[in-house]
Amino acid sequence: MVVEDNDLNRKLFCDVLKANGFDVEPVADGESVLDTARSVSPDLIIMDIQLPGISGVDLIEAAQRDTTLRKIPVLAVTAFAAKGDEQRIRSAGASGYLSKPVSIMPFMAAVKELLPL
Repeated sequence: MVVEDNDLNRKLFCDVLKANGFDVEPVADGESVLDTARSVSPDLIIMDIQLPGISGVDLIEAAQRDTTLRKIPVLAVTAFAAKGDEQRIRSAGASGYLSKPVSIMPFMAAVKELLPL
């Protein structure tokens, strides 16, 4: 599942994942993330941190409190690259972290690292 409000980034992430054989559920609206995750049971959530109206960190924390969602790994993808941001995002429950702009090779390496074989 790809959570990204920017249309171009969401399309890029989805296209790269599809080209690598993954099924993808795109989500543009942060408000629908938890309900969508419960309904599709993704193997991985790729989460933008800067979403309009809601923080990706808050969504990660909410997923960690949900018994159904807490087992799903989250790859945080963010323009936040200040000192301490990665630790704060990982402390919220993210399993992986990439800063934008994201290159395809590191993106796919991070995805493959978090997905069960």
